[in-house]
Amino acid sequence: MLAFSLGYLQTVCGVNSSPRPEAARRVRVSGRVQGVYFRASTAERAIALSLRGFAENCADGSVLVLAAGAPAALEQLIAWLHRGPPMARVASVEVESIDPAAFDWPAGFLQQ
Repeated sequence: MLAFSLGYLQTVCGVNSSPRPEAARRVRVSGRVQGVYFRASTAERAIALSLRGFAENCADGSVLVLAAGAPAALEQLIAWLHRGPPMARVASVEVESIDPAAFDWPAGFLQQ
């Protein structure tokens, strides 16, 4: 019963109990990337690529994206992040490989 309860709690809190993703990236996107539907568009693109993670606005005006999944899907997302949605003006994209086991990834892709 305890195992079921813990599994239920993880599901309710948005933590995915499926196997760890193959790869993960931390990406910081700078430029005109806030107030232009960047996080929502990133989430839509990531979900279409079956990636897990999140996108959040940072105090310095950039957007931080943590994404995990298949390496090819991550590369497609990163290529898209260099352009972003139509109203965005991306000035720079910093990409860092991270250990996918270092996080409890959400079941999908979140905007924070």
